[in-house]
Amino acid sequence: MTVKAAATEVLKKAQTPLHAKDIAERIIAAGLWVTDGKTPEATVSASLYSEIKMNGDRSAFVKIAPQTFGLRDSVAEPHSSKKVVPMHVESTPKTPFPTAGLSFTDCAQKVLEEFGGKKPMHYKMITERALEKGWLVTEGKTPEATMYAQVITEIKRQQKQGKYPRFVRHGRGYVGLNQWMGRGLAFQIEQHNHQVRKALRKRLLAIKPGEFEVLISQLLAEMGFEMVEVTKLSGDGGIDVRGALVVGNVIRIKMAVQVKKWKLKNNVQAPVVQQVRGSLGAHEQGLIITTSDFSPGAVKEAIQADKTPIALMNGEQLVMLLMEYGIGVHRSTPDLFEIDEEFSTGGD
Repeated sequence: MTVKAAATEVLKKAQTPLHAKDIAERIIAAGLWVTDGKTPEATVSASLYSEIKMNGDRSAFVKIAPQTFGLRDSVAEPHSSKKVVPMHVESTPKTPFPTAGLSFTDCAQKVLEEFGGKKPMHYKMITERALEKGWLVTEGKTPEATMYAQVITEIKRQQKQGKYPRFVRHGRGYVGLNQWMGRGLAFQIEQHNHQVRKALRKRLLAIKPGEFEVLISQLLAEMGFEMVEVTKLSGDGGIDVRGALVVGNVIRIKMAVQVKKWKLKNNVQAPVVQQVRGSLGAHEQGLIITTSDFSPGAVKEAIQADKTPIALMNGEQLVMLLMEYGIGVHRSTPDLFEIDEEFSTGGD
């Protein structure tokens, strides 16, 4: 029986959504599915997510939370219908990035700091000033639209990651800097989340190597990888996880991942990057994920122009992604409303 068929049987019997780990345990215990893989829950998660992504509303399954699935007929409404954003693929409109100079968002911050006077500016004016000063260089025909999209995307992404966004939306296209808002509730939330990020990174260092690899496989499945499988025990110098990153149901990239659960001061060096590159199979690309960071030599080696590029994810990026996809944390932030200062009742 296939994973999908077995999961269907288990979910029908349970009459409630289940975590991928529970689904895997139940279908194996019932003899509905047999696997030699070391991470059956990751295989189940990747298989069901792939089915949902491929068939959309026609899929028999729905994802209602990270790693948690139910049957569409028995779930009234999934708690989350957002698209999973693949790694390195930003959820912004496909508009040109600057070919030189600062990024759009860095330009926005620079303009606001020098010309804003601690007051919001319209994104069109921000773009105009950035172009005038030569800070923003782009070949795009609609730099204003790109500027606004980049700022809004950064705000949303940092909020998902529990960070204190540097920009604030004031409505009707006006944008300001969060540093002008003082140390109110938003600042307190950021301070709390900063401590959560530190605690999460500390816990990553405390878990066993095998558990860490399983955690990484779960994260990859959430990010859009399919056929995720832990391949070897940690510490053997080889590839730890393999999978395929699927983008838009069109592009399929075979990825070989090595994970390094190292203390913060032990940065990954260039020989590790070379080792991963030498371990790649046919048509594979490499990714190194570490709880620490990468040396300048490792970064330089990873982007050598005449060699297969190796993607690098350090501990800070790893923690941000875990928080974004709800792995190891849960979101409890309440909705906070404020009066739009430009709103008018039309009366006295």
